[in-house]
Amino acid sequence: MAAALAIGALPANAQAPQAPAAPEATPESTEKPAPYDDKLARLSEIIGAVHYLRNLCDKEGEPEWREAMQELVDAETGTEPKRRARMVSAYNRGYRSFASVYTTCTASAIAAEGFYRNEGATLAVEIAARYGN
Repeated sequence: MAAALAIGALPANAQAPQAPAAPEATPESTEKPAPYDDKLARLSEIIGAVHYLRNLCDKEGEPEWREAMQELVDAETGTEPKRRARMVSAYNRGYRSFASVYTTCTASAIAAEGFYRNEGATLAVEIAARYGN
């Protein structure tokens, strides 16, 4: 009743407020996370860490880890920029976390690289076994 009174009190040339139109769906707003996105983010972080550590301890460098990550991001995210950003952010977090600790190759850096590489391999197998086609 109060709403009817308020509308009735508007000047003759005024219009009642309209409800905002529903925003059009954009590809970004229709993105749905995959059920394995958390595991994929962890794998991305591990790949970033391994990439840093392998290149720290191998003077010739190993671009394969960065290239593998790019292929994974391209295959998984396609036209989903928010998912892509989450994966890239996780990769960078893994890379930077070790870059802030290790500036030279040490025994603990080599051990960490082996640990992370094994964790990543296990995680990749789990993701493929549970969610693969």
